[in-house]
Amino acid sequence: MRKYIVEYKEIGLYAVVAVFIGLIVGMLDALFGEVLILISNFRDSYSVYLIPFLPIAGLIIVYMYKKIGKNTNKGMSLVFSAGNEELQEIPKRMIPLTIIGTWMTHLFGGSAGREGVAVQIGATFSHAIGRKLPYRNASKIMLITGMAAGFGGLFETPFAATFFALEVLVVGKLEYLALFPALIAAFVASYVSHFLGLEKFSINLDVAVTMDSQTIFKMIILGMVFGVVGGIFAYVLGYSKQFIGKKIPDLSKRIFFVGILVSLLLLIFHMGRYSGLGTNLIAASFSGESIYGYDWLIKFLLTILTLAAGFQGGEVTPIFSIGSSLGVWLAPLFGLPVEFVAALGYASVFSSATNTLIAPALIGAEVFGFNYLPYFLLTVCISYIFNGNHSIYKGQKSIF
Repeated sequence: MRKYIVEYKEIGLYAVVAVFIGLIVGMLDALFGEVLILISNFRDSYSVYLIPFLPIAGLIIVYMYKKIGKNTNKGMSLVFSAGNEELQEIPKRMIPLTIIGTWMTHLFGGSAGREGVAVQIGATFSHAIGRKLPYRNASKIMLITGMAAGFGGLFETPFAATFFALEVLVVGKLEYLALFPALIAAFVASYVSHFLGLEKFSINLDVAVTMDSQTIFKMIILGMVFGVVGGIFAYVLGYSKQFIGKKIPDLSKRIFFVGILVSLLLLIFHMGRYSGLGTNLIAASFSGESIYGYDWLIKFLLTILTLAAGFQGGEVTPIFSIGSSLGVWLAPLFGLPVEFVAALGYASVFSSATNTLIAPALIGAEVFGFNYLPYFLLTVCISYIFNGNHSIYKGQKSIF
């Protein structure tokens, strides 16, 4: 009986701390996300004038990290090192540096995401709290809790955020003790960021699809395609970082010269269409606007170049745009509704690129409707199998 009392006491403390983490991280996510939206809108209005300065912005980012950042430019790798107990403390200065660096990347047109910042905010803040709690695994459990809060506060998909944080650190292993506090923190952060004005992206998907043998077969093939594309993205991203790093070891020269290439390509290809998050491609995929057959590929390549150069941001939102625009292109070939296949691509490429299984199916349901959950589960399972066991997170471990 005493054993259960001790366990419930520990779980109760985690739950209380999770509420606090959710509140703080939700506020930080709202600040970061709303400023990023303003920056993105401003950039879209003056793309021709801002994108050419991307290399200069890169030099400022590098200078900032060299001056006060030390090793914090490793970003998500530090989070994974702490989660796998290879690092005792995540430097707190990483929070303002990654926020400012990502704002600058987006202001001047870099093709990057935002989830990396949100997860780093949550992980850094919560890991510091966890180290002060009197339990053996507290720092890891709080780290997962903070990751869930960061993801949930930014995307306002708390179920997906919870399982993303649980399954992304180690493939094939879930830290079940972290489930309850992670769920609480994700919901609190989601509600707080929404209350503070950060809008959730969601689509009222209204298509009639019958789960018959023919549709299942088509979805299996689609899952294979999405899985291969996501796996290739993760592999090429990792390879490009290594290759460019070897060719141009000096980070200042690397970010400047590759930044010149990225800015030129951004202007050549539709004058900034592929800048920033890629939410324009996502919106176009579900509103009947023009999506070109090559949209997903150019976004794919420019995101890899931007991140390999050393610019700040994440990968997930560009991956959503790659998956949805690829789905629009594939839909007529399979005779399925465009919005439906775009939604499958949205979730499935995310699954294969991050090497996660449960979270992508849940994010599909939370964004497009839970009545489509069986369809997301099927394609996500297939894409997960066919990703070649690659991940955009090089710090991710596997028990297999």
